[in-house]
Amino acid sequence: MTPAAVTTAPPQEPPAPTGARRRPRKVRTPFSRRERRNVRLGLLFVSPWVAGVLIFVVYPLIYSFAISLTQYSGMQSPTFIGLQNYITAALDPMVHISVGNTLYYMAIAVPVGMVVALLLALAMNRQVREVALYRTILYIPSLIPAFALSFIFIVFVNPQFGIFNRFLSLFGAPDTNLLGEPSLAKIVIIVMGQLGAGNAALIYLAGLRNIPTTLYEAARVDGASQWTQFVKITLPLLTPTILFNLITGMSGAMQVFTEAFIMTGGGPDNSTLFYMLYLYKNAVSYGQLGYASALAVLLFLFGMLLAGLIFVVSRRFVHYDVSAG
Repeated sequence: MTPAAVTTAPPQEPPAPTGARRRPRKVRTPFSRRERRNVRLGLLFVSPWVAGVLIFVVYPLIYSFAISLTQYSGMQSPTFIGLQNYITAALDPMVHISVGNTLYYMAIAVPVGMVVALLLALAMNRQVREVALYRTILYIPSLIPAFALSFIFIVFVNPQFGIFNRFLSLFGAPDTNLLGEPSLAKIVIIVMGQLGAGNAALIYLAGLRNIPTTLYEAARVDGASQWTQFVKITLPLLTPTILFNLITGMSGAMQVFTEAFIMTGGGPDNSTLFYMLYLYKNAVSYGQLGYASALAVLLFLFGMLLAGLIFVVSRRFVHYDVSAG
């Protein structure tokens, strides 16, 4: 064999000793130790809220949907019937009446309430010395519970000794049982609902205070009137607050219950049978918890659909900064 034919093999690494382990590479995390500690503390502080949402919101929703698929009175074991409760709700004429009454209430009470609250907020925003007293007086009615207001209004509209009928008698109007007339009972409840406009008025007031005063000063220099300032400055920059009050007002109108339950019981002639009142009657008076749960699920789905629709439409008119106005 010639020397050229001899090849040298590359040096081989010595074998690792038996039992030796390679050191794992350190994986770099996107958070430092201090940031991870802050995250743990944050989760600890929000855990009561998360637990409350899971226990009092998520679990009732899941349980209501499960019960809505059964025939259940609360006394015996539920019997699975599938979508029969939803089919019954679609064909139930009382559901149609209650939905119509609720939509009627929403269509009138919510816009009127938003206008009343905005007027109250404008009055609260006046730069006068007694403004703190005025704010207190305008806000106090919203602190009265709904059931107490209902009893007060029953006395006010009493056809025999009510203050409202006494006032109308000064103009020659006959005594009228407002809660006994199907065409007037809902109007009384709508009017009573405006006494709670103080909460929305405070939110409007916060929105008004957030508008820079320099915009009004510049508008006055340009000769803009009070109405022009309101239309061109106040309303556009108040649209986020209007959106919030609109959604909360719609949510409250869909759940109107106490006033009708105390003042009319759904009458006369089912003219104040709102959706929540009919749901309550099915659950408590009729013992149909499965059917009532189906009605609750339908109300939840309608509320989510309405809120989503409002958010989509709001993109066209809601301005979240001064430059957009």
